[in-house]
Amino acid sequence: MAGSGTAHLRSDRPGRVLVVEDLVVQFPAGRGRTVHAVSGISFDLLDGETLGILGESGCGKSSAGRAVMQLPPPTSGSVRLAGTELTALSGKRLRRHRRTMQMVLQNPVAALNPRRKVADLVAEGPAVWGERVDDARIDAVLQAVGLDPATVRDRRPHQLSGGQCQRVCIARALMMDPKVLICDEPVSSLDVSVQAQILNLLEETKARYGLSMVFIAHDIAVVKNISDRIMVMYLGKICEVVPSGALAGAARHPYTRLLLASVPEVSRTAEPPPPDRRPAELPSPLNPPSGCRFRTRCPLATDRCATEEPRLRQVGDDHYLACHNV
Repeated sequence: MAGSGTAHLRSDRPGRVLVVEDLVVQFPAGRGRTVHAVSGISFDLLDGETLGILGESGCGKSSAGRAVMQLPPPTSGSVRLAGTELTALSGKRLRRHRRTMQMVLQNPVAALNPRRKVADLVAEGPAVWGERVDDARIDAVLQAVGLDPATVRDRRPHQLSGGQCQRVCIARALMMDPKVLICDEPVSSLDVSVQAQILNLLEETKARYGLSMVFIAHDIAVVKNISDRIMVMYLGKICEVVPSGALAGAARHPYTRLLLASVPEVSRTAEPPPPDRRPAELPSPLNPPSGCRFRTRCPLATDRCATEEPRLRQVGDDHYLACHNV
């Protein structure tokens, strides 16, 4: 496995709004097989902090975000929101406590009901709880996300651009007055120029509303720019936890360094890079490798990596690493 342990949890720090411990997410795959999407990860989130979860497709980062929201509930583990254990709740009690934690999904168009107008979509959350939402409140939150209420409030999602739809999704989340906002690849389906607008909007919204955020993405530059702390995942496990400002210069795990090396750069030389003979694809989550899960792709792998799971240990200021050989 890539890494386990809780050395990176900040139990001595006040203001922890979200604490996740030993989170496991598994899905049945038929014929007695099981998909090991998330395998015992732990993390916490401080008040006003943005935690970035970084990893390539299939590493389990989106499954972890949905499990924190109890959509669906995790196979095992603990999720505490403001001191309340969400995994012990169900039905209306769960929905009542979970309303302070909202989610922004990857595909903004698919996340919105195509038959409803923008004003109805934004007011939908409070209306479910029987709250009366006046037009002034709807207009205020639309303006907060950079939309002109007079222009968009009577439009339907197909009449908006992808960026406008994502702004509507953010407005809908803000109507619930959340304390934690989980963003699952919120800009990956948008043009680069629109991505910058949405990222700036999230930063402004976080400051204005006093939010804490979990930002899930596979784009290194995006995660680095918006996050305070970055958690790198590989095949359902944590490889490294590092402050965002130290990611480029201080990252030490072979997988994190592989991710950094994969970012295209403009080069004046025409010489092609040397061929990388290591496997490029993740092993199957149906049958993950023993020991360190990254060992099948790691240039530093030894026999110990196949038999013993590395545990997260502190290697610097707020920097934690799970590797036997670094």
